[in-house]
Amino acid sequence: MTVTESPPLSTCTVQIERRGGRGDAGARALERHLRDRPGVHDVDVSFRTGSVRITYDESVTSAEQLRKAVRDRDVSIQDEPDTAPNEVTSRSELRREATFVGLTLVGMVAGLATGWLDGPPLLMWASYAVAYVFGGWYGLKGAVETLRHRAVDIDLLMIVAALGALSIGAPFEGAMLLFLFSLSNTLQHYAIGRSRRAIKSLVEMRPDEAQVLRDGEEVTVPIDEVAVGDVFVVRPGDKIPLDGVVTSGEGTVDQASLTGESVPVPKEPDDEVFGGTINESGSLEIEVTRQAHESAISRLITMVEEAQSEKAPTQRLIDRLEQPYVLGVFALTIAAIGVPLALGSEFTGTFYRAMTLMVAASPCAVIISTPAAVLSAIASGGRQGVLFKGGEHVETAATIDAVAFDKTGTLTQGDTQLTDVFVRDGASDKTLTGDSLLSLAAAVQARSEHHLARATVAAADERSLDTPDAARFQSVAGKGVRADVDDGTIHIGNRSYFQTVLGDESVDGLEPGLSRLETLEAEGKTSVLVARERHGDNVTVLGWLAFTDTVRPDAAEMIDDLRSLGVEHIVMLTGDNERVAQRIADEVGIDEVQAELLPEEKVATIEELVERYENVAMVGDGVNDAPALATATLGIAMGGAGTDVALDTADVVLMGDDLSKIPYVLGLGRKTRRTLTINLAIAFGAIALMVGTILLRGIPLPLAVIGHEGSTVLVSLNGLRLLGFRG
Repeated sequence: MTVTESPPLSTCTVQIERRGGRGDAGARALERHLRDRPGVHDVDVSFRTGSVRITYDESVTSAEQLRKAVRDRDVSIQDEPDTAPNEVTSRSELRREATFVGLTLVGMVAGLATGWLDGPPLLMWASYAVAYVFGGWYGLKGAVETLRHRAVDIDLLMIVAALGALSIGAPFEGAMLLFLFSLSNTLQHYAIGRSRRAIKSLVEMRPDEAQVLRDGEEVTVPIDEVAVGDVFVVRPGDKIPLDGVVTSGEGTVDQASLTGESVPVPKEPDDEVFGGTINESGSLEIEVTRQAHESAISRLITMVEEAQSEKAPTQRLIDRLEQPYVLGVFALTIAAIGVPLALGSEFTGTFYRAMTLMVAASPCAVIISTPAAVLSAIASGGRQGVLFKGGEHVETAATIDAVAFDKTGTLTQGDTQLTDVFVRDGASDKTLTGDSLLSLAAAVQARSEHHLARATVAAADERSLDTPDAARFQSVAGKGVRADVDDGTIHIGNRSYFQTVLGDESVDGLEPGLSRLETLEAEGKTSVLVARERHGDNVTVLGWLAFTDTVRPDAAEMIDDLRSLGVEHIVMLTGDNERVAQRIADEVGIDEVQAELLPEEKVATIEELVERYENVAMVGDGVNDAPALATATLGIAMGGAGTDVALDTADVVLMGDDLSKIPYVLGLGRKTRRTLTINLAIAFGAIALMVGTILLRGIPLPLAVIGHEGSTVLVSLNGLRLLGFRG
């Protein structure tokens, strides 16, 4: 059977002219048009935010062809990057909208006052004309845009209702509708803009220039011209311009802007630093490891912006219902006019009642209730060093019932250290010492990226040991490694390695070796056997190595916080031995331990947990745990500031290693869900109350306008409150 691989997909974002008010029916029509094109896999369009995001197959279509398809629908594209909406442009648009709202208010009040005081009719109608023109400008613009796409939305509802009020001699009611409609629309744009500015502000944290060392002298160089391998200097109080590794100097760095860590982090040679953070003390020389566009802060900004275009399930449902709902409101309005007239009711009162019903039933508050909350949640997480890779993951975080943790690097510090080197009594090589055993082990482990390997090599370096060359290195995932060193093969592995990989071999000293492993593991130490296989001879155990890893000091508190959030079950998944894992689990208060797991067994365990608890979060380092992270309902990767795999695999990325951010993620998800519930209750409650009252007794149009627009403003402000969430 031939297996067909999925084609590699690309994503392009097209900046378009922002259109209209709160309805996005026209945007949905454009989405359908683009989805019908060959090679297009997914599309997200928003006229409100001025962006089109398209995922496509490069072998079938191109970004330029897709841009042309957008133009073919009479949508204006910001062709040049310099013309893309920026902070200045957004603020200018917001000021213009606010000015239009002010002119609408002035016209409405002037028209009302002139009528009360029996002023000149010309002045009264001129005042109302100002109110209608400026109050309806953006709504009419949005309605026309939507009609171009053969769709209808809320903008059209509001324009029709205002003109209807004017036609029956109620210009003030129509002007009031347009004023509150434009006011709430402006507040909505402010709310969305504020959530985006919360992320955009990170850009300002990164300086434009770096002090690069060239021929022993400091030269000021724009950061876009600094290459990987260049060395730059950062003095106390300076912002670090690029990602890199400290080569000289010691100091402390404030990483709060990126990782959310509240305490400055000590830095010394070989430590990693990130662009956009602040050097608080000490002069540092830093070698560049990533160019400006590849830096952790640039990736954070890019991915948060992409996340904001990924809609939450609730929002997608509302978007699908908008068009039929608006058509339903139009149908209800026509029925509210036609039926009473057919029964002999007089026209003016009937038409007034129908316009009131149209305003009351319009779903403006429903439409804005979800994006106002989800965008604010994503922005709030970004400022705390937490990256949600889409709105759906914010909602998913609210549903988590069980959490699975990797051990090493997640619950523990990940700074594994070699504590003991033992040479076996009775080893065939009588000249073997602890240092020579460590030298042999380091020669093999130098080819591995495993945390035990790094600890072994580091211990050999600390003792200034000479390590021989190794060849034909092989690794058995979750069990051990081997390589040819000098005149034999060195095997380093756990109990499983010697019982399975070498199960058919006669291993001299295996029984006392395994017995010693059990003793060390009972002490809470991770341990491995070191054996040598000379050509023509049996495998001989030379000795064993023991390691320890420190539990993170905030791990137990984090587990308690998860329980207080309602998490039912907490599990540890590790490739380490069961005794060591159980000791750590008992120390931090974990319910269940699954130890000595291979990567594929972690995946199977996650699948079992999903069957038992339905919604399961997996927390790991994003490298070894990538398959499990992808399998879980919600994958949370730690330390994403320096880990590319974490950014690619997980649904949520913690840019730092702060365990307290895990309860923050679930807490923010639950807070967002409560906010969505309240917003939808307000929106639908206001509609039901007003429509019911209109049908039973009738209410004045101004009261319907206040109820409709007031609920819209209320849900916008309620969603904006999530920007201040701290856990």
